[in-house]
Amino acid sequence: MRALSTLNPGERSVVVRIDIPPDQRGRLLEMGLLPGTPVELVRFAPLGDPVEIKLRNYHLSLRRLEAEKIQVG
Repeated sequence: MRALSTLNPGERSVVVRIDIPPDQRGRLLEMGLLPGTPVELVRFAPLGDPVEIKLRNYHLSLRRLEAEKIQVG
């Protein structure tokens, strides 16, 4: 397992665990970011934050701190 933020652009993986506090996790779960979901890292913003990922046929931007707490494998 490794953090979502460590993927290279174009690399695909599957969400294994989300280590974000429950009060902040709901928004991600509502958008379909669940354990078992395939994701692709699309790109990093020029300064490294935010991170753009593709899941379930749409693009989602996450803060780098959030991406570091999402484990993929």
